[in-house]
Amino acid sequence: MSFIKIYIHLVFSTRNRIPYLNTSELRIKVWKHIKENASEKGIYLDMVNGYSDHCHCLLSLSTNQNIEKIVQLLKGESSYWINKNRLTKERFAWQDEYFAVSISESMIESVRNYIKNQEIHHKKKPFIDEYQEFIDQYNFKIGFG
Repeated sequence: MSFIKIYIHLVFSTRNRIPYLNTSELRIKVWKHIKENASEKGIYLDMVNGYSDHCHCLLSLSTNQNIEKIVQLLKGESSYWINKNRLTKERFAWQDEYFAVSISESMIESVRNYIKNQEIHHKKKPFIDEYQEFIDQYNFKIGFG
């Protein structure tokens, strides 16, 4: 038997950062659905939360999973479900891009708290600022050349 524990902090936003998920009730429904769908698909989703225009997930990969496939399953199915149930006035979509970074065992609790406190966090800071901090913190290179 193989033993794997690889935690990933995944962040993805709504298309064009439109605040489709603009009520707490709607966000709770969507996060609950994403968690249930992940479980049904054999994806270990430790925590999910976000704000009106984005979603944070803390997940762990198993031996036969890769990030691209997990992201496709989570985003694709949740978009379909949101639209099928007409939970938003306009057609809902997630942005194609996403952030995914590995999280060390020592940082798991800190990331859980960060994800859990998204409502409070975004009363002080918009997602665009968080987005830029994420790029800077993890030294992502944007663009070519």
